[in-house]
Parts: sequence; structure tokens; C-alpha cells
Amino acid sequence: MLKLISFSAFTILLAVSLQAQQPVLTGQAAYTDWAQQKPGVRHKITIADLPAPNPAEAVNNTAHLIPRPEGAWPIAPAGFKVTLYAGGDAKPMQRADNTQNMKLSGGTFTEPRLLRTAPNGDLFVADSGAGKIIVLRGVNADGKAAQIETFASGLDHPFGIAFYPLGPNPQWIYIGNATTVQRLPYHSGDLHASGPPQTIVPDVPGYAQLTGGGHWTRDVVFSLDGTKLFLSVGSGSNVDDADTHPREFHRANVLEYTPEGKFVKVWATGLRNCVGEAVNPTTGELWCSVNERDNLGNHLVPDYVTSVPEGSFFGWPWYYMGGHRDPRLKDPCANGTGPNPQLAAPLTEAQAKDCKREDISKKVRTPDVLVQPHMASLEMTFYPTKKTEFPTSFAGDAFASEHGSWNRANRAGYEVIRIPMKNGHATGEYDDFLTGFVTADGLVWGRPVGVTIGNDGSMYVTDDGSRSVWHVTYTGK
Repeated sequence: MLKLISFSAFTILLAVSLQAQQPVLTGQAAYTDWAQQKPGVRHKITIADLPAPNPAEAVNNTAHLIPRPEGAWPIAPAGFKVTLYAGGDAKPMQRADNTQNMKLSGGTFTEPRLLRTAPNGDLFVADSGAGKIIVLRGVNADGKAAQIETFASGLDHPFGIAFYPLGPNPQWIYIGNATTVQRLPYHSGDLHASGPPQTIVPDVPGYAQLTGGGHWTRDVVFSLDGTKLFLSVGSGSNVDDADTHPREFHRANVLEYTPEGKFVKVWATGLRNCVGEAVNPTTGELWCSVNERDNLGNHLVPDYVTSVPEGSFFGWPWYYMGGHRDPRLKDPCANGTGPNPQLAAPLTEAQAKDCKREDISKKVRTPDVLVQPHMASLEMTFYPTKKTEFPTSFAGDAFASEHGSWNRANRAGYEVIRIPMKNGHATGEYDDFLTGFVTADGLVWGRPVGVTIGNDGSMYVTDDGSRSVWHVTYTGK
């Protein structure tokens, strides 16, 4: 049972009565909604739990966001405190506001999305709708950011942020824009770019027909040895295949480049929208936080967080985890990108017409962690393996922000989840960690997007619904 200890305009500290570890929710019980999501509740969904497709269940249950009510605040587990670090000073962002040319909010942020921690501890936030990268530094006595500066502006829906070379003295900040990858000169401690952006990848597949422009987020991360730049590119559609829809070529993939921007290969395929990338500090593996497809029912298809080995195939659009076939599609063309991901160009209309089909369902990789369908899993990060602010049991675990559902009758998501790891490998379970973005009567006021860990071990979360950045610290009380 939750007991409110105290709150002010800036903070709320929640204490949860000490109990034994809650049982793991499995099977159909694991499919909870916002009202059942509580810090510490553990879920495990497997491919055996997936129902048959039921397109008749498909709904448009898009939330209309309300201003954060007085007393409403993100809820963390016992011993953690949540403060408002920046923003929260503009009207809430509606899904319909997420257009290719957004109207500025008039507040600190227009659309705060991915954020990453610089080696010196500064936080870099991609304000995608404003076309800016914003730097947050320090903490005032009231818990707010001591400095807020614009590092760069005039960018095309920036999202991914990576510092290069790896280590304490990077020389560049790489930015994943909707249609390009650019880099700006950077030295540790810079609050403003010292030079104009250099475009190193000029031809990233861009906007499409989905709401908000069609999976325009582009994340960028480097391999631990610094030789590989991984670029995630989401699909431009729900389930269009690249054989008959050439605009899907090199989409729903992770692409590998050199740090100088030379294309190397398609690293992995069949990931409908790998919004967030991270490199596992224990194993060195690339991981993705993925949005799966819509309109197959309330409990299909699960979003997921997973390791992404070189050459892996996750099924989209023809199949999904477990080799399940999407009933709306035929098998891929045998001469197309499904069986041949390294094709240099998409099939022509003549090549795709009446092509020979090939069943590649057995090649579909099952993701490491299935999360509830339609939760919209966005940025992910790993907690440091060295001892820091959170309890040592968090070392090496992953976190992912769940933006919240629209294609489901009972809304789910609107939270940050914790993914337990053992020796760098997921257990297949996940915990509700930071909830409370939905009121007791089901009204949505916040939508988590980004999550990063500061140099002191505390957590920062962007919320583009209330246009805020939240700060989660461990007090042990």
C-alpha cells in the first residue's frame, strides 16, 4: 500500500510498506493497464502467452493530455525521491502536435525527447520539435537545473546524441536527425557549439505517412571500441514491405557506418522501430528498445527490449517473435531484402511483381525481453556496473521509457521500466519502476521518452507530455 509522506511544489517522497518481493506476473496476468502499474510490480511475457491475431480489437484510444494536476507527480519505489529538474512550464503536448513543423511551446522545452549524459556530467537534451540540443548543468537548492543553455539550433528533428571519441575527452557530438547524421565540434564543458554542424550521412531515409511523420527518430551510438557507428532507422509504415514499397528500403533496420560516415552494412533487420539504442557495458552488445506493429489486437504485438547481434532478423513486417506470421502479408520475395538484407537497392516493380516467395520465419530471433504491446518503448540505458547512488542490486540493469499506448482499449505504458540483468544478460522479466503519469481516474498528464544516468548515479527522465525533465535520486528513506 502506498503512503504519502510529504510533497511540495517541487518534490514528492513516496514510501511503500516493506513487503516480500511481489510475485512475478505471468501469462495473461502480465498484461496490466495503467491502474495496475505500480513500482516494483514484475512482469514476464513469453511467446507462449501471445494470443491469436484479432484485428477487430484494434482501436484508436489516443490520450488527450491534461495539464499536470496539483499533487500529481511521478511515483518511484520506496527510498527514491523525484524532483522536477527543468521545464513543466508550457501547455501539455498532444499527439496531434507532433508534426513535421511544430509550433514552439513558449516554455523551456517544446518536445524534450532523448537525453544523454556527457562525460563531464552535463545533460544534453534533444528538443526535437524546436530543432535544438539543450544543455542542462548543475542543481540549485530548489532541485532545478542551475544552467540551461542552447548548444545548437536549426537542426532537423534531432534525436540521437553520441559523444566521440569515447572516454573523458570527446572531440565531437554526433546528432541523429530525421534525414541526416551530423556532428558538431565539442570539448568537455562546452555549453555552445564552437562551429557549424558537419553532415557525415546525408541520405538517411526520412519522413513518411504515419502520424508525426513516420518514425522519424534516429538514434546513434558507438561500439565500445569506437570503430562502429550504429544508426537506427524506423519503418515508414505499419506493415509495408520493402519489396513492394521501395520507400521502406533501409528502414526498420540498424545500419552500420564508420565514425566518418561511410556506410558499411545493414547490421540487423526486421526491427519495426528501434527508437532507443544502447551498448551493454558488460557484454559490449548492441541493444534496442523497439516499437512493434499495430492493429492486430489489444495484446499483439509486444514491444520489446533486446540485444541485437550482427545479422539478426526480428521478423518485421512479415513475421513477429516466435516465427508467427502476420496474417496481412505473404512471405517475402526470395530475391528481396527479407532473405537478402545487403541488397544495394530495392526491387524494381517488375522484379517484385509475381516474385517467388520464400518462408524465412525460422530465422526470426525472439527478443530478450517482451514488454506489453503498444506501450511504445523509447529510449533505453544501462545502469553503471560500478557502485553508484542506487542500491548495488541495480548495477548493470537496463531501463527503458514507455511513452504510452494508443492502439489498445486499456491504456498501458506511461512509465519507466527496469530490466533485471544477470552477468550482462536479461532474465526476461521487467519491473514497473517510475509510474504516476496517469491520474487515478485515467487521465494522462505525462509521457516518458528519454532516460539517462548522471555521473552521480541518479536518473533523469524526459517527459514530452508535460514538457519536463524529472530527476530520480535514492535517499534510502
